[in-house]
Amino acid sequence: MIPAQIALIRVSFDQVLPIADTAAALFYDRLFQLDPSLRPLFRSDLKVQGRALMGMIRVAVNGLDRLDQIVPAVQALGRRHAGYGVRDEHYATVGAALLWTLEQGLGPGFTPEVREAWTQAYTLLATTMQEAAAEAAREQQPRPEIAARVSQPALQPALQPA
Repeated sequence: MIPAQIALIRVSFDQVLPIADTAAALFYDRLFQLDPSLRPLFRSDLKVQGRALMGMIRVAVNGLDRLDQIVPAVQALGRRHAGYGVRDEHYATVGAALLWTLEQGLGPGFTPEVREAWTQAYTLLATTMQEAAAEAAREQQPRPEIAARVSQPALQPALQPA
């Protein structure tokens, strides 16, 4: 991301902050309109979840010029989201809901340049989360050499219940 895009994101997010609770409610309403199957993934109070969302976005916005410092937290978030049942295709829906919410909150201030800056930032962060989730999933898979040893016929009697 270039500094001008980071500046656009920060200025536009500052404009959304005064209506953060409303923006979060708009976001979740739009998200569940776009994909109602996502609703069961959110078990906690959506008002509390919305505050957490806005806090997470604030951290990301403030860290866009220090990506090396926020990437570990973004990766951890991706791993946690995978554990909640978030799949790769959900990221596009979340991105669409986020951009729509920003458009509603910013009105005419949501220029093509602002849209592009937010799209770039979201794509970067979402891709980082997805890669971390995929890596975690690979690490949870049994290694082939271990699976081969367990499936060897000589070990089968030892694995059978008595």
